[in-house]
Amino acid sequence: MQFRSARASLLASLGTGGHRPLIVAGITNPQTCVVLTERLRALRESGFRVVLISSPGTLVDRLAAEAGIEVVAIPIRRDMAPLHDLVSLWRLLRALRRLRPQFTEFSTPKAGLLGTLAAKLSGVPIRVYLLRGLRLETLRGFKRQVLLAAERIASACSDHVVCNSESLRAKAVTLRIASEDKLRLIGPGSSHGVDVERFYPGPDEVRAQLGIPRDLPVIGFVGRLTRDKGLPELIEAFEEVLDSVPAARLLLVELRARIEMHPRIVRTGFVHDTAKYYRAMDMMVLPTWREGFPNVALEAAASGIPVITTLSTGSRDAVVPEVTGLLIPAGYPKAITEAVLRLIRNPDVRYRMGRAARAWVIERFVDGYVLALTAGFYKSLLARPDVDPVPVAATDAPAVGD
Repeated sequence: MQFRSARASLLASLGTGGHRPLIVAGITNPQTCVVLTERLRALRESGFRVVLISSPGTLVDRLAAEAGIEVVAIPIRRDMAPLHDLVSLWRLLRALRRLRPQFTEFSTPKAGLLGTLAAKLSGVPIRVYLLRGLRLETLRGFKRQVLLAAERIASACSDHVVCNSESLRAKAVTLRIASEDKLRLIGPGSSHGVDVERFYPGPDEVRAQLGIPRDLPVIGFVGRLTRDKGLPELIEAFEEVLDSVPAARLLLVELRARIEMHPRIVRTGFVHDTAKYYRAMDMMVLPTWREGFPNVALEAAASGIPVITTLSTGSRDAVVPEVTGLLIPAGYPKAITEAVLRLIRNPDVRYRMGRAARAWVIERFVDGYVLALTAGFYKSLLARPDVDPVPVAATDAPAVGD
């Protein structure tokens, strides 16, 4: 329990003397709640009153219960929908003017655009845009230009743009999304770090449940089964791996979608708690085209397995090349095949990289450390002379609806 104790002491040191400034966090889609729970819980435990704005959904309700926060349900569309977006903006304005927060943190492209604009128009004293990644990186033409404009507007309406990783910050500078002094990286990056007591090396119970013999090499993938995550390249590479290692298995731990049947691919279906699945893997492959900072790479590393991922924005920050895993170019199945076969054929290298990966995560990305840095940075912003240190909101009663 040493990491729990460290987290508790770090967060306790950020006490506010009885004041509970109000922070409103906002996202577009309830699915983002999967990575928000610990972050919002930590902000509440460090002295903030926390209200989440999101489209309605069971994941939002679960997050509210687990993190002990309040929810305002406002439907927000992910795609371009001008009339619907105007309605969402009006509802966001109403909610913020009623809540009168001292602080807002909006993330994801659409909520970032509408939420930061509403916060600016509502006169919220401190406005943060949490840049988790750049969807526009894998787009071209008109849609890319629209998303780039949206990112720039969201950043212009914010006081600070907090980036998930150093390479994401560098990409945002290159794209002129915001001025370099506005783009911030808190500590080593990551939005919430890793619970290293939940993700750890240990006995594997999953292989028996899924009917995978213990002596077969297992290549793992955790995430949404989409093109942006490099799934077509991974499947093509796996077919080549089977030419050399016919007994290999590909374990897809799904966070949303499914793919067609394959005799050597084991699919889990939707998994809410992925921790035990990492312990069934010999390595994890994330052939992604873009990221902010991939949490799954840190989770795999904390579980003591090497990670193969790409040189793309965000993902290249999640591996120390040749130490905790391997970095390869995005979009090249052959590079995946060669990296996988190298680790299959060298179990000593896998073991060394897995040990180094967990040690690296413990040194830099333990959740208590990352979250305490975030809470500390946010509290430092409250010291501005134009921010009232006494909470304006009159009640701590849950805010349901808008």
